[in-house]
Amino acid sequence: MKPPRACLMLVAWCLLAGGASPGDRQATDPRTLVSPANPEAAPVPIEDVFFSRRVFGPAWSPDGKEVAFTTNFTGRYNLWKVPAAGGWPTQLSRSENVEAAAAWSPDGSWIVFQQDQAGDGLYNLFAVPGSGGATVNLSNTREVSESNPRWSPDGSLLCFVRKPKTSSIRDLALLDWRTRAARSLTRETDKNHSWSFAAWSPDGKALYANRANASFLDSDVYRIDLATGALANLTPHQGERRYVASSVSPDGLTLLITANAKGGYENVALLDVANRKLTWVTDLQWEAQSGGFSPDGRSFTYSVNEDGREDVYLADRATGKAARIDFPAGWTTPTGHPTAFSPAGDRLLLSHQDSRRPADLWIYDLRTRQAGQLTFSSLASLQPSRIPASRLVHYQSFDGTMISAFLWIPFNLQRDGTNPGVVLAHGGPTGQTVDIFDETVIALASRGYAVIAPNVRGSTGYGTAFEKANYKDLGGGDLQDYVYGARFLAATGYVDAGKIGITGGSYGGFMAMMAIGKTPDAWAAAVELFGITDWLTEQQHEDPQVQQYDQSKLGDPVKDREVYEKASPILYFRFARAPLLVLQGANDIIDPQEEAEQAVKVLERAGKVVDAHYYPDEGHGFNKRENEIDALRRTVEWFDRYLKSAPRGGAGAAPGGGHGRGRRRL
Repeated sequence: MKPPRACLMLVAWCLLAGGASPGDRQATDPRTLVSPANPEAAPVPIEDVFFSRRVFGPAWSPDGKEVAFTTNFTGRYNLWKVPAAGGWPTQLSRSENVEAAAAWSPDGSWIVFQQDQAGDGLYNLFAVPGSGGATVNLSNTREVSESNPRWSPDGSLLCFVRKPKTSSIRDLALLDWRTRAARSLTRETDKNHSWSFAAWSPDGKALYANRANASFLDSDVYRIDLATGALANLTPHQGERRYVASSVSPDGLTLLITANAKGGYENVALLDVANRKLTWVTDLQWEAQSGGFSPDGRSFTYSVNEDGREDVYLADRATGKAARIDFPAGWTTPTGHPTAFSPAGDRLLLSHQDSRRPADLWIYDLRTRQAGQLTFSSLASLQPSRIPASRLVHYQSFDGTMISAFLWIPFNLQRDGTNPGVVLAHGGPTGQTVDIFDETVIALASRGYAVIAPNVRGSTGYGTAFEKANYKDLGGGDLQDYVYGARFLAATGYVDAGKIGITGGSYGGFMAMMAIGKTPDAWAAAVELFGITDWLTEQQHEDPQVQQYDQSKLGDPVKDREVYEKASPILYFRFARAPLLVLQGANDIIDPQEEAEQAVKVLERAGKVVDAHYYPDEGHGFNKRENEIDALRRTVEWFDRYLKSAPRGGAGAAPGGGHGRGRRRL
């Protein structure tokens, strides 16, 4: 990939991204889609996609000479660092568990990070010397999770998020670096609300925080005085609205925030701390997200997610002009703790990936307008030209709602209606499939499966009304959106309607199970990963905060019991015909193993074809390389057995028949 160059066109605030909106989308004619010819096409080895590393959570060293980050270079997500000028990375710590959220102390002596235990979601804070050495457990608790550490400007304090295992509330706390003593900063009493860190004030006497409800549909920005503990709500409002701060200007006068006060669409604004006045930076109906201020306060970053593809903008605070940093289409974001800007303000850390290239860190030089790749995650064998590329398509669902989806058509297919297809369901439901490097898609598409990943109603990225469109209707209209995605696959002329499967993780796993029971004619096979079988039993076993989130989508489990029952796959399993594979982590606190075991038990009793595999050292999602490889290999083998070998039209050639019409689950 050629190094990106800066976008030269400057545009005024509130006129960015060309004014396009979700309402401008037009349905795609499926017959216009073509399978490209490629004589070099071959199945991508499953091992290769997972030996391509993942890279995330970077942090600049205070002198700007190094970048710390998390990567699974060794097959485990551990802490590493690399010279900002480029070079071979150095491993800072070694653990079987996930290490993330690196935060470098202001003097560069220490890096603090979070680590859980075998995927259990209960984090402790650890510290490792910036130059390397033994790690120190700073919190050392088993029944309380401590995460997301952030240093005060003078390095005397750490702010972090504290959540007891049995509580639904996330509060902010402070750790004294000298004494290691911790104390609570917020003391939330509403089990439906939690706190998150936004920024330290430049003088270290206060910090800014976000308080949100469990559905993430309503939130406010607060200033917290450290000496008195006084809370000042900077965004008081009526009704459900989101206000989320991400950065404070170096003079302490202005907050950079994201808010959906403009018609329910996420936009970027500047908030005057003193008078609480908003100055809007964007006016879009796509999803704009605030980034961070430069060290001199003269500029700031934000990003725009337009239909699942994200770009980064650099804005001049004085002139009100902004420029898009020109990267190829995909998913590009400013990244870094506490900010993407280097300490000197001359460089930006960016993360970029697309459907054929894994995520890597790039450093963008603000003087030369040139970007240089810092990490190199992909194996040389994974040539992008040999991987089918994503295509953004749109189709109307059962009620006329326009649905966006990413589609992958394999190379060298004949348009004879004989090929298999797979529908990929995302997590959430408040999540979105975006244009990134997806190992499951690459494995399937390179093996002849057409794959479609719809952003169904309930997804983020298309405004609040769309996000709330499946309220008390989980597995209803959103399931039909997936069924119509299967119809779209068949309408291309490449795919046999009787050879379509469905797979997904978390809420996507729930959707796969719901699909085979409630719309059995549409599916020939399914693979579900750590999904929900029965929303009522899920309430009994899941993490308390997730419990509150589920209630925000389904209502009260007592008063709305019928809603929970009708939304549970277990109610429809007797109608299922498609074989189901279940993959589950034993330490999952979000969608616990009891849900997977229950599904297998009920399906077996009903005489259905079902198989399961449990991973004893994993939680909600698989992080150990050997388990990732094993799970994807089982998925491919399952679909090969029940889709590729199925007779034409074998699952019932009427998609949409039957019964009915990765902010929480990743």
